[in-house]
Amino acid sequence: MNLIGKNISYKYPSGKEYILKDVNIEIDSEKITGLVGDSGSGKSTLCKILSNYMAKYDGEVFIDSEKLPKSGFCPVQLIYQHPEKVMNPKWKMKKILDESWQVSEELFKEFGIQKSWLNRYPSELSGGELQRFSVLRALNPKTKFVIADEMTTMLDAVTQVQIWKKVIEYCRKNSVGLLVVSHDKKLVDEICDEVIYLNEINKK
Repeated sequence: MNLIGKNISYKYPSGKEYILKDVNIEIDSEKITGLVGDSGSGKSTLCKILSNYMAKYDGEVFIDSEKLPKSGFCPVQLIYQHPEKVMNPKWKMKKILDESWQVSEELFKEFGIQKSWLNRYPSELSGGELQRFSVLRALNPKTKFVIADEMTTMLDAVTQVQIWKKVIEYCRKNSVGLLVVSHDKKLVDEICDEVIYLNEINKK
């Protein structure tokens, strides 16, 4: 199974120049793929397009021959660098998770989530704890591809290793494609099967 972006182009409404121009990208669900680019090069914009977070752009996104659905659950899930920015601060963590799916006890243990955390609000958890919830929310059984956009950049080294280890294990076990987006070349080289350089596929 492949996630395919064809001729993706985008410029900000107020901008004169394209940040992305005729980008073609293909991600294999059986591999861990890295996407590397400088800050401001359009990595996050491309991630949002590939995961249906942006509706207005030129080009098309497919899973194999099927276009991404415009409504309902998106099989491409995006994990942000800052989990607190995408969680409702008025909801407890159980409701935030349940909005996506019913997570098993086994996965709670694997990702180091304590049951008591489910009754807390996002503001009552650390960044590492919140990111574990963000990851689990993305690992819905309907998910076919996960895009991790600087997923662990703000976390300490030990937490980074723990989260990456579990995400990689899950994706390989369930044939979920994983796109690792980072400016950390060492991390990408360590965990990815192949690496795509945005400046090589962006024709702006």
